[in-house]
Amino acid sequence: MTTTLRPTGPLNESPDGVRSRAYQVCVNSRPVGAVELGTDPSFGPTAGVVRALRIDEPDRRRGRGTVAALAAEEVLRGWGCRQVLASTPGDAGTPARMLGALGYTERSVNMVKDLPSKAPELPPGVTERAMTADEFDAWWAGAHALFADSWASRGMTREQAAAKAEASRRQALPDGFATPGAAFRVLAAAGAVVGRVWVARQEIAPGVPGAYVYEVEVAAPSRGRGYGRSLMGVAERVALDWGGAALGLHVFTDNTPAVRLYTSLGYRVTARHFAKQLL
Repeated sequence: MTTTLRPTGPLNESPDGVRSRAYQVCVNSRPVGAVELGTDPSFGPTAGVVRALRIDEPDRRRGRGTVAALAAEEVLRGWGCRQVLASTPGDAGTPARMLGALGYTERSVNMVKDLPSKAPELPPGVTERAMTADEFDAWWAGAHALFADSWASRGMTREQAAAKAEASRRQALPDGFATPGAAFRVLAAAGAVVGRVWVARQEIAPGVPGAYVYEVEVAAPSRGRGYGRSLMGVAERVALDWGGAALGLHVFTDNTPAVRLYTSLGYRVTARHFAKQLL
């Protein structure tokens, strides 16, 4: 039997080069599912995305999804893509195993915590306050570069990493320090700054008010003393002050200490993000 992808509409391309197209998955010309492909503007035109892949129930467990995923890669190669991205729900074991078998690497996860009625208290001698505009300018220059470096160290080209960092900045902080719904807090111990956290007000899911932790940083000399846990408590307090019910974040899978911290705080994985280089 031959499994192919049949376009169901024209190739859509925006002025900035972002592409998308929908396909039927066909076996001997018989439709058995659907695939939606695109490119990710946050990573540039050479980053393809499998936005959706569905195999109809009667045709599952026959390898149709695997063949469709490989066919999708061929389409993206034809578009000039050098890598392909795909995501699964946090509890979707079968799609994650299929991606692993096809050579995809889990790059990062999204995590969410349902907030308690009251945020934890800070330890004795530890305080928090709002970040000043001058502190923001000094912090942001380093944070922006570090964010780009983190993507580059995980297989992206420098150009893709820089594009991702800039796209994320424009989306999350269009007005910089004055962006509405953004809170920047500083943690201090014994009068010295030991960490910072950036929290943004947003829905975690449709109809679920909450906040998102975009950045949490403990100064290198102060790590290993529980300040990361305290900063996450500060983020909870900010979210609760906004009337939030949940707090979300994104973390790279290979950042084991951070993943362990968030898990210990009650965060659960809601999405897994994978990547594969196209040769």
